[in-house]
Amino acid sequence: MNPVILFDGVCLLCTANARFVLRHDRRGHFRLASVQSAAGQALCRRFGVDPDSPDTMLVIEGGRARRDSDAVLAIAEGLGWPWRVLGVLRAVPRRRRDAVYRWVARNRYRWFGKREACWVPSAEQRARIL
Repeated sequence: MNPVILFDGVCLLCTANARFVLRHDRRGHFRLASVQSAAGQALCRRFGVDPDSPDTMLVIEGGRARRDSDAVLAIAEGLGWPWRVLGVLRAVPRRRRDAVYRWVARNRYRWFGKREACWVPSAEQRARIL
């Protein structure tokens, strides 16, 4: 089964990332689910994320969840060239990468904004959304 990216569907930054993935994932490697969807809420609970106050993005593959900066790097690597080059950031200690990730996550609504309702994918993108 393909990896699933779990993202906050009302966060403008998070939905921009979801649209970026859909646009650049030419192989159709990733599926996506917003934390506000039924599938997303079930995945949140399974992996210990509060669906009413998501503080991270997850990449779920084979029963394993990557979160924070590891999720971002898993996405970049899964998109292939040229995005997989970002994998060199694994050389930075996870503690530092995650500190930056969490700082952005805490401020994402203030800096980028928030929608009143979840982002709705186009008809062609819907097949990749859980």
